[in-house]
Amino acid sequence: MAITAKADKRINANLTKYQNILKVAKDRDLNESDTVVIISDMMSDIFGYDKYLEVTSELAVKGTWCDLAIKIEGKFQFIIECKSIGTTLKDNHLRQVVDYGAKLGVPWVALTNGIDWEIYRIKFEQPISYDLVCSFNMLEVSAKKEDDLEKIFVLCKGGLSKDHRENFYEKTQCVNRFVVGGLILSEPVLSAIKRELRKFADGVKVDNDEIEKIIKAEVLKREILEGDDAVKTLAKIKRFYSKQNKQKEAANSAAKQTAPSEEPAPATETPSENQPS
Repeated sequence: MAITAKADKRINANLTKYQNILKVAKDRDLNESDTVVIISDMMSDIFGYDKYLEVTSELAVKGTWCDLAIKIEGKFQFIIECKSIGTTLKDNHLRQVVDYGAKLGVPWVALTNGIDWEIYRIKFEQPISYDLVCSFNMLEVSAKKEDDLEKIFVLCKGGLSKDHRENFYEKTQCVNRFVVGGLILSEPVLSAIKRELRKFADGVKVDNDEIEKIIKAEVLKREILEGDDAVKTLAKIKRFYSKQNKQKEAANSAAKQTAPSEEPAPATETPSENQPS
């Protein structure tokens, strides 16, 4: 999805400037408070928010404080947890910002030290869970690369009105290594491979189980098949095909019930020998 011309112009005008600022800040190992000042300026100059009206600092969250929040027309759009520029982002930092978002009922949260940015979407279920939407290194992104601009635009004000972040999130959930790996192991794809193998190998006999074993052992990486993300994705794909099969069966059943029954043709009497022809 293309970003807005306004956002593109703003990012091109300010990205290099802030990359240089961040390099100096890292060399000086600025503390968290000073890092937050830079991030707040970035929220205005790169991401397009009004620094005085739309960027809130030191937001109270049930007895504790969140570093930054984006609030537009009374509604929170992002909760942002900031760490000092020399701090490596860790799982406990992530749990912290997810907890803030969950308590405030805000699904979109970001974790950053100014250089590394991680954007998450919270799923309000029991228990609370979340998905990584995208991550990027502000020193490495380029205003000339569409993929980089698309990630930056997820955080931009212009991306809110165009619903870019939701569309981007849906894309990341559907187009990733776990989904592709799961689809490769699905029954329709395995059957398609079997058909092509029979053509290629002149009718060689092979079944789906054999193909699945080869793919799992020798084609796909283990990380695509193991772990929580892989297990959840495979289960989701199975539910999808199960639902499709049930819908197909229901459609076939309905078609049979509504199809006109064929009535037997009326029997013709054969004239007897005593009857005149």
